[in-house]
Amino acid sequence: MKKIIFFLSFVFISAFFLQGCKEDEEVKPATPVAMAKDPQTASRVAVDRFSTSAGTLMIRDAVNGLPASNAAINFDMAPFITQGLSPSGAHTEYYNFDVMPDSPAPIYVLFRDGENSPVPGQLNIIDKIPGESGYNDFWLMHKVTVPANYIANVVTSFAEIQSMGYAVTATSTIINCPVVPEGSVATKRMGGASNALHMGWYKGQVCFYFTFEEKMLALASGKVPVSPIYVTFNINPGMTGGGPASGFVMETGTMQTHNVLATIPADASYSPLWSVQIYDNASFNSVTDLSSAMAAPLLVASAALVNCPTVQ
Repeated sequence: MKKIIFFLSFVFISAFFLQGCKEDEEVKPATPVAMAKDPQTASRVAVDRFSTSAGTLMIRDAVNGLPASNAAINFDMAPFITQGLSPSGAHTEYYNFDVMPDSPAPIYVLFRDGENSPVPGQLNIIDKIPGESGYNDFWLMHKVTVPANYIANVVTSFAEIQSMGYAVTATSTIINCPVVPEGSVATKRMGGASNALHMGWYKGQVCFYFTFEEKMLALASGKVPVSPIYVTFNINPGMTGGGPASGFVMETGTMQTHNVLATIPADASYSPLWSVQIYDNASFNSVTDLSSAMAAPLLVASAALVNCPTVQ
């Protein structure tokens, strides 16, 4: 009888420990598997290009009618598009994306190891948006090398690129990509280039941006290339209400300014980052091309750098 009791006790204790081991195995957490995010359902980042921290010439106030924070922007309407003159005096058109620095911000483009094309379906990654220190419409492309088995949109932030230890290589290629609110439009491009609104990743959220490719740009001495533009205002700088606040001088009854670009996209020295040269508005009628603009009395040299891609 004692042997039977001992045997049953042994069986019971053995079953108890086996069950405990089984339960431990069942609750042991599985190795985490990285999951791709769906850009279509991911949250959207809010963008405001007209806040006091983002804007310089275009800052929202109670009377100027600039779009609300994160509201879609129609850049095909004034004051976001201007009719100017080419160096030869031909009519041209350009968008106005406000003052920008000449130090580009990074954009991260993912490539699988051993491949020469970006990962299909992967959105590009940025780490700054308008209003943040270091933001720029002009992006310096950085190549990020990911494993050959990488799944698109697993990585959605620069912090994740760093935490994964992926190799990052800066290129010399600069692209003009203004970050804008979702739904914004800017339909004009030179040469039939795409006017689509692109999606990207910003700290795990989707952002939206345009691309302007009227000219391939390359880093020049660590900076975005710059080209001059000659402009004049209804009230000259230095006078009450003068300068940009007074608006460009225009031909009567039209939207045509005598703002003259020093270069066009076909020129080797063209850049959409313009160095603004302000000439005396008394010379408006005599300024009809680059040579006459350069001959006009100059009131302010290199007043600002503005992002104004040429679209016609």
